[in-house]
Amino acid sequence: MPRLENRAWSCSCAARGRHKAQPGDAAAKAGEMLSSSAPGPSAGAQPPSTSSATSTSSSSTLNWSQHLVRRSVVLFVVGAFMALVLNLLQVQRNVTLFPDEVISTLFSSAWWVPPCCGTAAAVVGLLYPCIDSHLGEPHKFKREWASVMRCIAVFVGINHASAKLDFANNVQLSLTLAALSLGLWWTFDRSRSGLGLGITIAFVATLITQFLVYNGVYQYTSPDFLYIRSWLPCIFFSGGVTVGNIGRQLAMGIPEKPHSD
Repeated sequence: MPRLENRAWSCSCAARGRHKAQPGDAAAKAGEMLSSSAPGPSAGAQPPSTSSATSTSSSSTLNWSQHLVRRSVVLFVVGAFMALVLNLLQVQRNVTLFPDEVISTLFSSAWWVPPCCGTAAAVVGLLYPCIDSHLGEPHKFKREWASVMRCIAVFVGINHASAKLDFANNVQLSLTLAALSLGLWWTFDRSRSGLGLGITIAFVATLITQFLVYNGVYQYTSPDFLYIRSWLPCIFFSGGVTVGNIGRQLAMGIPEKPHSD
């Protein structure tokens, strides 16, 4: 009988324990129901951190675009002005000949020369820093405006020499200008990208000039390289290096182009 009493006692204690635990279970279940019914953040709402990151990205994109437009305008103006001045020197020395109706116009140059040269300067000036960034080789050699101004002065001197210096033949003049052009690159650039782009610009510009002269748009006196002078690629090479240095200098301190994730 003591065993039966002990079992009965344990059963009654267990039953009382279950009855005592029921209120706590009800409270827990009520808490779970309340938490599940509480309104959570909607699927379309963005966290504050995401919205701030989006606004920062959009503002940086706007700043980068504005800086790009300003650089393009500056390069266009510089290219158009240099084309007018340098072409006037070539016309005065009877190196470049335009039709008679063009001579009486502004700076004795055709109307299409400044905008074409300005557009080419803008493209080349923007292309140089882009190629540097793509290759992962930022150009750091003589990155100051004083060096850029000296580079422009040397380029004007090379163009002046092509019209003023008298050699026995055009081959000697071409070799001299080629040495001066390479010296300009070595003095103010010394980058592989600058050398490659300068050669490419000289090649493309020479082909375009050959096409224009062939179609009678204008002509050169005493052509010795098909329809043009043999030293003209040297002018294009040194001009490309000069405009590239201007574009690199303008690109200093610009905000980095934002990447869309």
